[in-house]
Amino acid sequence: MSELVYRGFTQAELDAGYDNTNAVADSAIQLKGFDLRSDALAKQYASTMDLTYGENPRNKFDFFSCGNKKAPLFVFIHGGYWQMRCKETFRFLAAGPLANGFNVANVGYTLAPEMSLTGIVYEVRTAIKVLRSRADELGFDANRIYVSGWSAGGHLCASVLGENGVQGALAISGIYDLEPISRSYLNEKLMLKSEEIVTLSPMRSRLVNKPMCIVCGSEELPELRRQSLEFATLRAAERIPGTFSLLEGHNHFSILTELENPSGILSRMLCMMAGK
Repeated sequence: MSELVYRGFTQAELDAGYDNTNAVADSAIQLKGFDLRSDALAKQYASTMDLTYGENPRNKFDFFSCGNKKAPLFVFIHGGYWQMRCKETFRFLAAGPLANGFNVANVGYTLAPEMSLTGIVYEVRTAIKVLRSRADELGFDANRIYVSGWSAGGHLCASVLGENGVQGALAISGIYDLEPISRSYLNEKLMLKSEEIVTLSPMRSRLVNKPMCIVCGSEELPELRRQSLEFATLRAAERIPGTFSLLEGHNHFSILTELENPSGILSRMLCMMAGK
């Protein structure tokens, strides 16, 4: 009988329980579509792509202006379990927020194992600070920032919710407890330290009393659905404003189309949170 490593999972079961790419049969096709749509949108904003916020090569952000310098800023943080993917793939997501009157920043960061998770969180915090310092130059309201992220980006947006100027978060298919991650194949590159599991897990840290919409798809892996529900339940128990939503018919990748679409469910959630 195989040894159980976490919540009744064997090692193979736990690894499969967090393998989103293999869990979605057409994930490669969906990602290719993301790239193509991102390339098309980036051409319209070529002069404000790849702006720098730090010294490392991936310390860059894309800025998309909706044309209103007093509009709020929507900040998106990509996923990939902190060790793969890049911001360029997710530029297409700016379409929905732009159409709804948000300026948009799409943030990159150094990947593991080149950077520890502590360092990654620090980089994203730095990105928020730099963006806010450049609000007048870029043209957005520095006191109305809404952060969002998908998968590992959901973890990162929860991690920077407490930053000055940030008013709320839209966390999509996120990770909020690092304990199972530390016991899975994902830790080969992350190399999480015991203290990081505590200090960098939103579910184990002091909760931030700001609105948060926590969302995942009904066709997500059970562990991701569990993490989202448990984090939302924990926040609700503390009477912190926010919502939990399970989007029917969506998997880990297709759920993002609800943000790309100006009338999509995620776009509507963002507008509601921002009072639009």
